[in-house]
Amino acid sequence: MAMQNSDSLEPILAALSTMQANVERSQKSQAHEYLENFQKSPEAWNKTHSILSSPKTIAEAKLFAATTLKGKIIYDLDQLPRESLPSLRDSILALLVSFREGPRPLRTQLCVCLANLAIQMLEWKDVLGQVGSTLGSSAGDCILEFLKVLPEEVTEGRKIHLSEEDLSARTKELLEDNATRVLGLLNQYSRSSAAAASNPRLFECISSWLREIPAADVVNSSIFDIIVNALSNDAAFDAAVDCICTLLRDTREVDEYMEVIQIMYPRILSLRQKIAELAGSGDLDAYKGITRIFAEAGEAWVVMIARLPADFRGLVESILECCGRDQDRDAIALTFLFWYELKQFLTLEKYKQARIQYADVFGKLVDVMIKHLEYPTPVDDDEADLFDGDREQEEKFREFRHQMGDVLKDCCEVITVTECLGKAFDLIQRWVSTYGSQATSTSVPHWQELEAPLFSMRAMGGMVSPEESVVLRQVIPLIVQIPDHEKLRFQAIMALGRYTDWTAQHPEFLQPQLQFVIAGFSHSSKEVVRAAALAFKFFGTDCRKLLEGSVTELHAFYESVLDNLPLDSQEEITEGVACIISVQALDKVYDTFKLYCDPIIKRMMGCANEARTAQDDGPRGAVAGYIQLLTVFVQNIQPYVSPQEENPAVKYCQEILPVLSTIAENFTSSTPILERVCRCWRYMVLSYRTAILPLLPTLAQQLASGFENSRQGCFLWATDSVLREFAIGADYVDPSTSQAIYNFFEQQALAFLRIMNDLPAEDLPDVIEDFFRLLIDAVIYHHQQLLLSPVCQHILSASISALTLQQEPPLIATLHFLRDLLSYGTDHPNSSNFDRPESGQAPPNPPEVQQAVKQMVVSQGEPLVQRVMTGMMFSFPRDCIQDASGVLLSLFEIIPQQSAVWVKGTIGMLPSGSIRAGEADRLMNSVGMRVGAGDLRKVRVLLQDFTTSYRRRNVAPREGLGRLEATRFRFSG
Repeated sequence: MAMQNSDSLEPILAALSTMQANVERSQKSQAHEYLENFQKSPEAWNKTHSILSSPKTIAEAKLFAATTLKGKIIYDLDQLPRESLPSLRDSILALLVSFREGPRPLRTQLCVCLANLAIQMLEWKDVLGQVGSTLGSSAGDCILEFLKVLPEEVTEGRKIHLSEEDLSARTKELLEDNATRVLGLLNQYSRSSAAAASNPRLFECISSWLREIPAADVVNSSIFDIIVNALSNDAAFDAAVDCICTLLRDTREVDEYMEVIQIMYPRILSLRQKIAELAGSGDLDAYKGITRIFAEAGEAWVVMIARLPADFRGLVESILECCGRDQDRDAIALTFLFWYELKQFLTLEKYKQARIQYADVFGKLVDVMIKHLEYPTPVDDDEADLFDGDREQEEKFREFRHQMGDVLKDCCEVITVTECLGKAFDLIQRWVSTYGSQATSTSVPHWQELEAPLFSMRAMGGMVSPEESVVLRQVIPLIVQIPDHEKLRFQAIMALGRYTDWTAQHPEFLQPQLQFVIAGFSHSSKEVVRAAALAFKFFGTDCRKLLEGSVTELHAFYESVLDNLPLDSQEEITEGVACIISVQALDKVYDTFKLYCDPIIKRMMGCANEARTAQDDGPRGAVAGYIQLLTVFVQNIQPYVSPQEENPAVKYCQEILPVLSTIAENFTSSTPILERVCRCWRYMVLSYRTAILPLLPTLAQQLASGFENSRQGCFLWATDSVLREFAIGADYVDPSTSQAIYNFFEQQALAFLRIMNDLPAEDLPDVIEDFFRLLIDAVIYHHQQLLLSPVCQHILSASISALTLQQEPPLIATLHFLRDLLSYGTDHPNSSNFDRPESGQAPPNPPEVQQAVKQMVVSQGEPLVQRVMTGMMFSFPRDCIQDASGVLLSLFEIIPQQSAVWVKGTIGMLPSGSIRAGEADRLMNSVGMRVGAGDLRKVRVLLQDFTTSYRRRNVAPREGLGRLEATRFRFSG
């Protein structure tokens, strides 16, 4: 490779220095852009080699150069003439010789470079031999590093520009044909010295090659003993653990690997003595390593554990011991998947005998888990800071407890929930008898030992049947008498909230629990108050029938606590009382609804009057919060009323609709308020469906005027619910109503098009998202009217303009709409359930609809292809690519030949020099062949691969995309 003088490298080194310096963000952005452009330029080949070869450049610059060279080899190798590849190979080998002793990150990058070159340089045959002879016997670590990365890079070969056939052949040549040779070399190296036998690089290399070398070959060779023995060497421990775990994963097909398992199992079991040894050593990483080995063995052989419980009991007990000795609770999470998978097998009738034999193990596991649930005991008795100020550790512990709760649920399925609950009850009883008499209002001794079983009861609540008749009858009277300690009271209330299903079947236990929960609203702790609100929601939801007669008394309680709660808790307690209202006799629903909601309306209007002159957002936030509470009532109060009767809930909604309309009209610039109003209107439609018909004219008018005045997408979101509920073919909806609703939708669509004419798409991302989500339903439920309407042409133009956005949500909505729209140009449209007769088969797509879509594609297909492909090559987020290629597939399904012409034209408009010579011709030839063969899905893959490859190699030009630049959407309707 040609050398560069130091002056030509100066801008690169200066940009790298800027990236590491404490400078303005704009400077870093400029430096980043410069380096990104450099990495994709042809000059990078020589300049990276110069940086790597110069003794004057710093290590960071060399690492950047090696990383750049790796990217060039993977993505841009055809920038070089084929005859120069041997020279490139030799220069990389020479650099590896120079850096064979390190630094390791740089050496690794160079090995990756060489591996990727080896994959693509098909004429290079004796890869391993030449690498070994060039680096020499003294470069053991360097050779091992190359051997390690080679299988990894070949496995990732999808990003290499080789045909599937060439890649498959090269994989066989480099890996499969060399597997035996590599195992022999590694075996030979491992026996060459004590240092070699404990070299971590050796075990990393073995792990990598286990993709190709059968596990049986490793286990049956002397190298397996070396791997196991390396667990006694601190430096090699982690790599040896990884290697053993890789071997274990390879033996998951237990019937196929029975002989291998018979060799491995006693060796794994012999490591059990290390559990106690490492638990006492204080080496947390080593303890996690040994736990990982046993957990991986359990996961790999879980079928054998279920089939042969006597033979494999030792392994299960070892995993249990790992859990029990983990005082720091750092390793135990590694076992959770094993316990889950073992539970999955043991709960099958086929393994009933094994379930019986492992019952004692799962019983001990419950004890271990409850013990690990305990909060730490503070060293200086500071109850306010149990984690010495480490908030991250505290949050980790909270999350960890819920994971352990899942293990307790697994135990419930194996040894019955009654036995698991019984263990928690025994611990609660033991604490009461031991420390209960010592508890005061200011001090609760050893509260951690009581809180943990309470948490376990909460965790297991979902597993308990309402018919459970042994433990809960004894434990619930104890829970409602626990001492007034913040964490105990919180956990007790949360636990009671998990057993409301059971309480609904045992009404004699309701009042003590309910009083205990209601008392929690007066607690000084905000956490306890939040728990009380959540628990009340569950009592109201599940025990609504039992509380039906208490609805009037509960109103006084509701009014007394509502304004003292945070918004989330307000919603929870509101849901509880709303559920109780929902079971009132039909003649009481209206009065009760009004009793609870009129005071909320009064509060809301008071805050609204205050908000009109307030300087801060507080009153407006309060207005939005009260509207949300009204919505909770609407969501949950859904009385069953025959279509011929007046719905009492709708009667009340009719009263509050003008109030909400006034709020919407007076706060057109407040997004939170408008979103809550629209959400309330939307749930009126969803909750009462066709019963809302008397309100529909007023509601439609408010949605239309609200959208036009505010230009907020939430009005389109609410419109969507109306459109779906009153679709053609819906029950109890006559055709004239459906047509009126469609006309209302078209009015909203025209308003949107006028807005998009006035403002660029980048100023309307949220509105665009809501509009195209509305259109998705319009296409599905009203396709015949929409697709034959003149407005559809303008909507398609607007969708093409929307594809210039870079935010994912509006792009996904637009692409989904386009896929649905274009599907009506084929014989298999995305139709609604209303279109399907009892047979479940979709009716045929009407010819006039199919033709209308085809005409739209003919007139606007070219700019659509340009926008989609430009987005895929430059701007679309990664998660949009599949849908974008799906749009291209739909176009090819409608008019394949013309779509191919548009694709070719789009590629021809790309910036000069951004694609390789002959690349466009090769792509279009492949597309033409697939179109001719009718294999259109392969066309989609070809275009997706091309755009992905192009995007890796290019950035959008700063001066713009030239002929591919989007035009502004215009509408004069």
